[in-house]
Amino acid sequence: MTSDDSPPAAGDMARARQKAAAAMTGAATAWLSALNHDQLAFAAYASPLDPAAESERVRWFFTPTDHGGLALRDQDAHQQSLTMQMVATGLSTAGFSTVATVMGLENVLDQVEGWGSHWGRQRGRDPSLYWLRVFGRPGSDRVWAWRFGGHHISLNYLVIDGRLVSATPCFIGADPARTELLGSSLRPLQGAEEAARQLIRTFAADQFRQVLLHPSAMSNIVSGNRPQVRHGDTMMHLRDLWRGRFSDPTLDKLVDDIDRQAEASSGYTDADHARVAITVPPEGISARDLDEDQRHLLKRLLTRYTGRAPQELAAAYDAHHARDSVLDEVHVGWAGSTDEGEPHYYRVQGPSILIEYNNTQRNGNHAHSVWRDPRSDFGLTELAAHRERALHR
Repeated sequence: MTSDDSPPAAGDMARARQKAAAAMTGAATAWLSALNHDQLAFAAYASPLDPAAESERVRWFFTPTDHGGLALRDQDAHQQSLTMQMVATGLSTAGFSTVATVMGLENVLDQVEGWGSHWGRQRGRDPSLYWLRVFGRPGSDRVWAWRFGGHHISLNYLVIDGRLVSATPCFIGADPARTELLGSSLRPLQGAEEAARQLIRTFAADQFRQVLLHPSAMSNIVSGNRPQVRHGDTMMHLRDLWRGRFSDPTLDKLVDDIDRQAEASSGYTDADHARVAITVPPEGISARDLDEDQRHLLKRLLTRYTGRAPQELAAAYDAHHARDSVLDEVHVGWAGSTDEGEPHYYRVQGPSILIEYNNTQRNGNHAHSVWRDPRSDFGLTELAAHRERALHR
């Protein structure tokens, strides 16, 4: 029994996981069947049971770099449609709309940056540079996985024995976080930001002292793109997020300059980063110390993240987190200003959930958000158990 399959929601959770896995299997099979031999060389990888494939599977990014797999730009229109149908199986309707919007924002960001960003490729901000890769043979292998990602998107899923066992890490960012439309504005992560701010603003002075991790916000989420999150992890700098240096010295300098400017803007030192490190048990205020109205607001905030999952699975997550014994283990932390438009960061952390939201870059108009499971990101716990059972058959 996994951490989120405890009674009374076990039956609903199990059915939701099976239904999601079935939809993913059908969509993945259709996509792979539509590819030619050359495309399959990029799209199809070995099962996660293969050590080399597993090493590649847990290598993930949210930066504008090659995420590994077959890019949308290298597919025809029909194949692109099948790709997006695959992506939709991993998300709720609202989650899919958010992801599609973030992908489209690459055009807006290109204009914001004066059409001059390139990141070592022909077009640096490109809505066709999102990659899909499948690990294993859907419908044939007992263990298979898939991921979809590009700038500000990383979706990761693992299926074992016809059951979706993991949907994290799930990263969605937005740059710009807010952009003007004719007569309105576009804010893909507005729900996640406003739900947290509404909760924080209900705190009395003694509660705010507990929730405040630091008076100013760090320049990025703390967990970064580590495969696993551990006690004591501090914010990853851009050099580490990109996993190495560029062969182009101009790009190499650009990454260092961006990181240096971000650190100067935040004012953080090594001591500050240590102060806001991820810890077990978590820092911040416990849900036990919240009144009923505040607990309701916290539950609503959690749904802004677990609600990314396929519809029925999201509902099962809601039921799970509504249980007092589960919610009591959740802590909330905040850094930075509570004023709208000002740089800020928050963290929601429990034994099987880690949520981070950061909006500091571009003067508080460039947001990163991630939903993780500290106990089993990438389904690593379930995969280890599967291997153990296989050894004793």
